[in-house]
Amino acid sequence: MIGRVLPLDGIVVVSCEQAVAAPFATRQLAELGARVIKVERPGGGDFARAYDETVHGLSSHFVWLNRSKESIAVDLKNDGGVMARLIERADVFVQNFAPGAAERLGLGAAELRGRHPRLITCSISGYGPDGPYRDAKAYDLLIQSEAGLVSVTGSPDEPAKAGIPAADIGAGMYAFSGILAALYDRERTGVGTHLEISLFDALVEWMGFPLQYTAGNGAPPRRRGTSHAAIAPYGTFAAGDGTEVVIGIQNEREWVAFCAGVLGRPSLATDERFETGARRVANRPALHAEIGAALADLTGEQLTGRLSDARIAYGRRREVAEVLEHPQLAARDRWREVGSPVGPIRTLLPPITLPGREPRLDPIPAVGEHTEAILAWLEGSSAT
Repeated sequence: MIGRVLPLDGIVVVSCEQAVAAPFATRQLAELGARVIKVERPGGGDFARAYDETVHGLSSHFVWLNRSKESIAVDLKNDGGVMARLIERADVFVQNFAPGAAERLGLGAAELRGRHPRLITCSISGYGPDGPYRDAKAYDLLIQSEAGLVSVTGSPDEPAKAGIPAADIGAGMYAFSGILAALYDRERTGVGTHLEISLFDALVEWMGFPLQYTAGNGAPPRRRGTSHAAIAPYGTFAAGDGTEVVIGIQNEREWVAFCAGVLGRPSLATDERFETGARRVANRPALHAEIGAALADLTGEQLTGRLSDARIAYGRRREVAEVLEHPQLAARDRWREVGSPVGPIRTLLPPITLPGREPRLDPIPAVGEHTEAILAWLEGSSAT
């Protein structure tokens, strides 16, 4: 098995997690080989289990976020010492309790790391451990709104939230990468550390372009649907048969090639309204009208063929159902099946690919499914 062991084999992660951000982070760790023990409330467990029942009776969020983990049901207010014994075995402890709750439960970072200097602790919160928003509710939509993402997303007429939980995903990925860095640092120093991750900080970082744009320009980038505030043509265009294709022109060479090879109108490249990137942005309505007229006589197949021949970047604007059957996913064999309390469920491989090594793709657990096995392990039994 030399060369086949996953990078985090032997690492134990204990996570008191709910909803999206923390479970997203720990799923990445699990699929790289870590043993992730998910601590859940007896009975209902992680409240994301009840978000919907669309996956054969299971929640789509929970199915997405919680494969490859073990579930132990623990009453944290009366746990009989279970958490203390779990922490003794852990390399990493993750929690996304409300501010102050971990400390009240005896699970605060300072207390745990005082007893276990090699332990890496990671706290995920809405706005961080201090400041005026410390205790504010921090649902993904609220963070998207506070961080300004909603203000730059949508059409010119109406703002919109991102269609995925961007703040949660961002925080989860920073927690994941931070934990990896802390594990590496511990190898050098022998000492763990504490990580503070907030949804707000994560999403504000992702807002770097519009923040810098606004600071420099004095006004924010306008909402333009799939178009770009500073580049044109850039966005969704339709062929005559209704096929929608997203096109991105990045430089003057591409603009000239687009006019000649795709639109069949080479003179448009030197039209004074469109001869520079700034002028194309300033005259976007007229530009789109000219492009629309030129594409009206093309089918989607003809349009994509011309774009390929001219080496212009493009993509299909696909509906979600189409992505399930995307030819790239099929060609690269990206689909797998994992077990669950309701039987096998189709799922995607994680994005991190290790040649010659499959990621861990263990079943999605029922609430407390592994309680007895984990307790036996804590007692020193050979059971796992």
